[in-house]
Amino acid sequence: MRNLNGLSRTRLGLSALTLISLIGTSHALTFNFTPVPGTSQQAIDGFAAAGARWSALFTDNVTVNLTIGFSALGSGILAQAGSTQNTYTYTNVRNALINDASSATDAAAIAQLPNRNGGTSFGVMINRTTDNPNGANSATPFLDTTGNNTTTVRMSNANAKALGLLSGNNAATDASITFSTAFSWDFDPSNGITAGNFDFIGIATHEIGHSLGFISGVDTLDGNPTGFSSNAFTFVSTLDLFRRSALSLANGGNDTIDWAADNRDKYFSLDGGTTNLGLFSNGQTFGDGQQASHWKDNLGLGVMDPTAGTGELLTITARDIQAFDAIGWTLAATSAPEPGTLALALLGIPAIAVLRRRRA
Repeated sequence: MRNLNGLSRTRLGLSALTLISLIGTSHALTFNFTPVPGTSQQAIDGFAAAGARWSALFTDNVTVNLTIGFSALGSGILAQAGSTQNTYTYTNVRNALINDASSATDAAAIAQLPNRNGGTSFGVMINRTTDNPNGANSATPFLDTTGNNTTTVRMSNANAKALGLLSGNNAATDASITFSTAFSWDFDPSNGITAGNFDFIGIATHEIGHSLGFISGVDTLDGNPTGFSSNAFTFVSTLDLFRRSALSLANGGNDTIDWAADNRDKYFSLDGGTTNLGLFSNGQTFGDGQQASHWKDNLGLGVMDPTAGTGELLTITARDIQAFDAIGWTLAATSAPEPGTLALALLGIPAIAVLRRRRA
């Protein structure tokens, strides 16, 4: 399987190469793919097919600009994505989510968004910081309700475009996706995936998903050395607003998210943590060995799972769609799923890696 690793951070310039535009209807998600020199036509077509999957699901009138290509990557890594991210006040993000709401999932999600201090902040269960009242850098989580980390949301530029926080036609590169040259790829999933090969279009779909906003800032907490206060971790993502646990439910309910780096269950929830709609991975260092920017491994939750195997066909599930809907992407009418009952380093480039062979 592949190991899907991390958070996107790299800001990239638009290179002067052939631009492949995938354009749907006048009101649909559009992709511009810019291949690096040497990228095969098979790969370019595969990315276009992966982009078409997302364009068929969402009607946001935005263009996502992606640089694509192949390179030698780390051991066991199939592919990785690095996306441009920016920070916004929680007030602005909360208002954008409310104004963007159009589905049953949206209605449920915005009704339970954190509403501390009149909707200007949220509580976080956090650990491993110098100001932890349980002891400096303690693994025991504590409830933090003050500081920049409780009033700031960091998201991919593509996600910001979907929410109207960034111009939908902003021409800067939104993300770079790189596939490894060390593996065999099947570029045609229509007849299944050949034994010994990996599903190129499925993995491209996964990496594009990271650029669209399926990321967690917990990977930054999980991957940084000790020595930072909680105030430094202004990396809560849009998806993290729906990252809940039994502990967060007991410490503020709707108003608190679980952002701790440990191996307790954290899950996607649209009702403040009462209902577990799908487990998240917990982090490579202090969690379950998989980046927090994914579903929990081996549960078949969706294309944003952290691993994939040779011969495995990867598909977008209703749970995937629900998560993207919740963070601000507008569903096409036909794609709606069933509703569910010291400098601090930004770490973790979302990557797919081999392990059940893992995907990153």
